Amino acid sequence: MRIIDNVVSGGGTSSSGRSAEVFDPNTGQVQAKVNFGDQSTLEQAVAAAQAAQPGWAATNPQRRARVMFKFKQLIEDNMEELARLLSSEHGKVIDDAKGDVQRGLEVIEFACGIPQALKGEYTQGAGPGIDVYSMRQPIGIGAGITPFNFPAMIPMWMFGMAIACGNAFIIKPSERDPSVPVRLAELFLEAGAPEGILQVVHGDKEMVDAILDHPAIGAISFVGSSDIANYVYARGTQNGKRMQCMGGAKNHGIIMPDADLDVAVNDLIGAAYGSAGERCMALPVVVPVGEDTAERLRDKLVSAVGSLRVGVSTDPDAQYGPVVTAQHKARVEEWIQKGVDEGAELVIDGRGFKLQGHEEGYFIGPSLFDHVKTDMDTYHNEIFGPVLQMVRANDFEEALKLASDHQYGNGVAIFTRNGHAAREFAARVNVGMVGINVPIPVPVSYHSFGGWKRSGFGDQNQYGMEGMRFWTKVKTVTQRWPDGGGDGSNAFVIPTMG
Repeated sequence: MRIIDNVVSGGGTSSSGRSAEVFDPNTGQVQAKVNFGDQSTLEQAVAAAQAAQPGWAATNPQRRARVMFKFKQLIEDNMEELARLLSSEHGKVIDDAKGDVQRGLEVIEFACGIPQALKGEYTQGAGPGIDVYSMRQPIGIGAGITPFNFPAMIPMWMFGMAIACGNAFIIKPSERDPSVPVRLAELFLEAGAPEGILQVVHGDKEMVDAILDHPAIGAISFVGSSDIANYVYARGTQNGKRMQCMGGAKNHGIIMPDADLDVAVNDLIGAAYGSAGERCMALPVVVPVGEDTAERLRDKLVSAVGSLRVGVSTDPDAQYGPVVTAQHKARVEEWIQKGVDEGAELVIDGRGFKLQGHEEGYFIGPSLFDHVKTDMDTYHNEIFGPVLQMVRANDFEEALKLASDHQYGNGVAIFTRNGHAAREFAARVNVGMVGINVPIPVPVSYHSFGGWKRSGFGDQNQYGMEGMRFWTKVKTVTQRWPDGGGDGSNAFVIPTMG
């Protein structure tokens, strides 16, 4: 059986003696074992980071950028390997897996321009003979606690910016699909990064708490469910750390009466069911405005959902694959039953789906609900599976209120041909990321990613200039050079030869 170890520098790795099984979601079979670290593992990683980080911070930004460029090239060269490794543990189809890697790679591309981003500010003559300038310096050691659903993208979102800014970094990936973060760390070392600059420690809550409590770790980025994000944020800030914690989501797609329904339905199918719905920027709630819009949309959705192809992650024709674990499959199916019990109309039931030859795999067929109400638990909470819910709205104001009043505020989309309606919606909706005829509005790498309300805890977003600010601290210098040497003599004497 394949063994996945901690990747820490400094004379071998330590292990707690505890481990977890890593499954192939396509078959339900165990394919690897991941060894959990303990406090001594983390201490070893921190010691290596402390030894390496000062020299890395003193390396000029353009030389750090060259390592990022080399890492970018290695990712591109190994794209197929990374995608297949990711797919084998997560279950998303190969094209989705490549997209996972590619979206992380885009942040690495942005980090290649770190010399420009790190430039400080300067004011000449702020006072009589006084100049003021600021510089951005690294935090020291950063850490990332990453989820199962994007095992390549989210680690690269975190460590790409942190390391380019001069920090050392420790990743604690999900124990469900830990191999890709390990491989990324190996490639980063191959790209020329010093030992100790990027390390991987495995574990569960015990390791998470050790990271949150360690005094040498100055900043932590987290992505996961909102309840855990809130816990991580509270414990980390209590320990004096800079925290950036992204939580859950329940993104809405508003369908205005003038929307191109064929385009909207095509977008909804990909956004709601792609990657089996296991992404915080999925679009699991569709809000048609007006009964006529709702009925026309429902007819088109039923046809489109019925033609979805579910398959193994290596099937090039499959539109999505299995969910990540048997436990998660059971949880999603429980939510579907909950929706039925609450009185929503289950138009298409994806439970009981079996893929021939892979009957033990963690597959769930696509489900579609209509007449979902805002007081239902299934609307209030994140299902995180291939389930689309339709909530009907009478008019624009009601649709706007639905998205704005929900406990989550990660992303939202509006489909319309009306520029005024789109502009008004974008300005007024109480959500962090807005798409206009864009179903999954994840910003490009030179902007930043972050939700509002229970979707985000902390003041700064991920990647882009916001990421640079999160992983650095500002030092401001006020300087004055007196005219003389203290004895009244003129300091501006030109030296002569002879």
